[in-house]
Amino acid sequence: MPWDDHYPHPSSAAVSAVMRGNQKTGSKPEIVLRSVLHREGLRFRKNLLLRAGSVKVRPDIVFTKRRLAVFVDGCFWHCCPIHGNVPQSNREYWRSKLARNVERDKEVTRALVDCGWSVIRIWEHVASEVAAAEVKWMLQRR
Repeated sequence: MPWDDHYPHPSSAAVSAVMRGNQKTGSKPEIVLRSVLHREGLRFRKNLLLRAGSVKVRPDIVFTKRRLAVFVDGCFWHCCPIHGNVPQSNREYWRSKLARNVERDKEVTRALVDCGWSVIRIWEHVASEVAAAEVKWMLQRR
């Protein structure tokens, strides 16, 4: 795979293979939150492609009529201030990789907000009932 200057280089083919194997959708916290929201009668789309200017993104949960995009962010991949960490091996690679993830999250949020969407980002460690309450509160405001 060709690498460019925007992305860090993995330390080995094994690291690349592991990263390719990571799920893009359907994490346990995401599934649990969707279940709670559905049980409470809320209907939504999952992983719907949204275009916000030049940005294309698939939020974990989308309320199309209310223009609300919900992302359930993993603590490791999105640098949670409580649980996020940088692995000891190949630290520079991971610092760069994780920093790019955080920057992309900010770009996506800005693009969606600029196009009239509200965005909620929920850390994976947040209890599903608390996350669902935040989503319902935001839906009431929209």
